[in-house]
Formats: sequence, structure tokens, C-alpha cells
Amino acid sequence: MERNFIMKVLITGGLGFIGSHTVVAFLEQNIEVIIVDNLSNSEYFILDRIEQITYKKPIFYNVDLTNMASLMQVFNDHKDIDVVIHFAAYKSVAESVTEPNKYFRNNITSLINLLDCVKDAQKCKVVFSSSATVYGQSENLPVRETEPFKPALSAYGASKQMGEEILKTIANAHKIPSIALRYFNPVGAHKSGLIGELPKGVPNNLMPYLTQTKAGKRDMLTVYGNDYNTKDGTAVRDYIHVVDLAEAHVMAALYLDEGQSDSIYEAFNVGTGNGITVLEVIKAFENVNGIKLNYCFGNRRDGDVESSYADTTKIHQIIKWKAIHNLDDMVRDAWKWEKSLC
Repeated sequence: MERNFIMKVLITGGLGFIGSHTVVAFLEQNIEVIIVDNLSNSEYFILDRIEQITYKKPIFYNVDLTNMASLMQVFNDHKDIDVVIHFAAYKSVAESVTEPNKYFRNNITSLINLLDCVKDAQKCKVVFSSSATVYGQSENLPVRETEPFKPALSAYGASKQMGEEILKTIANAHKIPSIALRYFNPVGAHKSGLIGELPKGVPNNLMPYLTQTKAGKRDMLTVYGNDYNTKDGTAVRDYIHVVDLAEAHVMAALYLDEGQSDSIYEAFNVGTGNGITVLEVIKAFENVNGIKLNYCFGNRRDGDVESSYADTTKIHQIIKWKAIHNLDDMVRDAWKWEKSLC
């Protein structure tokens, strides 16, 4: 039977923050989506929100990737998957410092199980959710893909370094076309206000803690460190709108599916190329939304780097992707999403 969609993708962690926006981006391109998510850091109602935005309903499996039998059943049900987008992983830098065994067990086991299924599929390609944390504290800014990995400052970062090496090795051994997208700091939300970042428990990332503080869910936003060697003493990051990041996954998948790459495995930075301090994010949030935020300064956190922002030349030139949203868009959309939850 001829498919109505131009491609079929499987997205692990597809009801999470980045995953849900990526599902929307694929569906809007008439690409069929299968979601695998164990709901450990996501909510089932996001599936309905995705349908509200796209008027299409993806196939959903409540499956933990560390359960090999359940994962194999997904691949047995769908033998014509073109590309796997792998998001599912624990992602808190701070938690990974105190519970490294949890991060290695989950993040590495799930990836190996997934690749075991992919290598048995006939034409499947892989886009891996990597991270700028693989670079550690880089000596050169902006960071290029050729920058050697420094010792990871957290188990999360180490799991991404290991994940890339595992993917590269298995991809080359079994001729699985693969891409690792090393993205920097995703923020924002869909312009509809229907989906956004929804961490369970206390947020570990800046933007949801910021919005939850203003919404009254948190008493105070703590800025960790104001004594860094930066323009205002706070840490510098490359913040990227989640909708731009989602689009990068679509373009990477199409690039792989169309067989444009001469290499089995490639890695790309995904960011804006602009370094923004934590205080600059706070001031933009206040100015754009016309509100004041309750915040204070605290000590630096273990595992945090001082400054990190991307050189995005490679992804611009090869995949033809470029971020189009600015910081004002990020803080406006993030606050719209938070208000929808109140």
C-alpha cells in the first residue's frame, strides 16, 4: 500500500520539551511520526496538544527504551521507519553530578538498545540528540565541531560523549547513516502556547525556573554565580528557540534520507552563534513582557561551564539550516506558555 506521508520517523522522547516541538515540525511537513516515550519527564496530554496544532495524530507507544522486548515490538510493528530521532534521556546536569550511575545506566543502555533495533532494520537512519556539554569548558569560542572533547564536567555530559562514540562506532560498523546534533540551550515554546517546557519537580534549566518564579510557583530565581569572567559576571550560553531546533531535526532527517552525505557519521552544532549572559536573559524577559522578576545571586553550581556558544558555519553550509528566532521571541513565547498553565 502506498504511504500518504513522504517519510516515516520514530521519535523517542517525543512528548518531552524538544521532542514535542520536533513532532509538530515533522507533521507539518507531511511526515508520519511514531512517538516512543515512557512519560518519566513528560505528560500524556501533550499528545492531544500536538493534534490541536497540526490536525494530525501521531502513533504513540508508552515504552521505556531500556526494555528491549517492548522496543523491539515497536520496530516489528513498523518495518518501514526511515529515520529515528533519539531524544529520550535523563538531562539534568546538576542531578547527574550527584547520581551519575542513574544517568549512565539509562542514557547508555537506551541508546544501545535502540541501535540494536536500528541495525536490524533495512534502511533506517539516526539523528542523535547530543549536547554542547560534550565540549566541556572549551578554550576556543565560538566552539567548532573540530574542538577536542575536554573531560566532561558532569555525568550527563559524559553520557553524551559516550553516546556519540557509541553511535559513530556502530554506525560505521553497520553502515547506518547518522548525525549527532550538538545543541546548546533550548528555550521558548510554540507560538500557540499549547506546548512548551514542562519539567517534573523543580526545574534545572534557567527558563522554566524563571517563568515559574514569575508565575508564583517558585519563591525566588537563583542565578548561580556572578563572579565569572564575563561582561556582567554571569555565565554565558547560546540560547536557541526550540522551534528553530525542531526545524534543524527535520532538515537533518531529510538530509540523511536523501543520501546527501558522503560520510556515515557527522556531527553538527545547533545554536544561534550568539553568547548571552543569564542576566541578559532576565532583563529581556522583564522588558519584553513588561514585568519584574524576583531573583538573587548564589554560588556557582558543580558541572556548569563559564561560557559556551556555537560556531554554526558547518550546519549553515551543509544542511542549510539557520536559526531565525531572537531572544525576544524566546522569552515572549516561554511566558505565554507558562501563563497557559496557570
